[in-house]
Amino acid sequence: MAVDYATLKKGGFMRQKQKNNFSLRLRVVGGNLTAKQLAKIAEVSENYGDGYVHLTSRQSVEIPFVKLDDVEAVKDALAEGDVEPGVCGPRVRTITACQGEAICPSGCIDTYALAKELDDRYFAKELPHKFKFGITGCQNNCLKAEENDVGIKGGIKVSWKEDACIGCGVCVKACRQGAITLEDGKISVDNSKCNYCGRCFKACPTDAWDTIHGYIVSFGGLFGNSINKGETIIPFIENKEKLMEICDAALNFFAENAKPSERFKFTIDRVGREKFEQRILEVYNG
Repeated sequence: MAVDYATLKKGGFMRQKQKNNFSLRLRVVGGNLTAKQLAKIAEVSENYGDGYVHLTSRQSVEIPFVKLDDVEAVKDALAEGDVEPGVCGPRVRTITACQGEAICPSGCIDTYALAKELDDRYFAKELPHKFKFGITGCQNNCLKAEENDVGIKGGIKVSWKEDACIGCGVCVKACRQGAITLEDGKISVDNSKCNYCGRCFKACPTDAWDTIHGYIVSFGGLFGNSINKGETIIPFIENKEKLMEICDAALNFFAENAKPSERFKFTIDRVGREKFEQRILEVYNG
């Protein structure tokens, strides 16, 4: 009987060089796995693989040396531990994320919650080629957001509260962009220099800043055979609903315009960056 390798690959089973052996990629969202999931993955790798797993560059887990005859048994066993196969091929891939503000002192947004929302919205969505989202919580950029087709970076927009300020100058020292000055007891912020890192707000001993937590989005990143740093169009997006609309617009632009096996960056280049920017700005401006 003929083996449908395309369907197997779509379901996360990637052919190995060894005949009738597959490396199974699992569905991992934002780099998070529960203890229950980890235990089941270990059990399955011991019973159906070669006793080990591989951690991929995109926060997923692969179980190598799964035999063709065991594919269905492996899926059933994993389901007992709330583990699902991932996806490969021309579709939305694993949503990667750092730990964000829930864990990291530098974090500006809840990266895992956003990763889960994007995964629920787009997981395995069929497209002309693979499409990657990456979410990083702050300007430290641990997840290297600009390497992704759509990269999302957390940020904080600040405005000074004069009545709460004691003029200590801690925020001036905390700012790495030289955007804040203190003169005659008054704080000034040069918005053209601000990168929304939030370090001033986090360092302030008297909570002398009003804040808006939001998103810096880049488009068209690549880090493979070709390398390209994703570029922003809108400096700062304050609203999560608007962020989701912009993500929808980017995916729809790709689906409508890309040739088969063409990455997002090359679709933007071929169709015209001006047209893509216009689409994003139309959505942003509502």
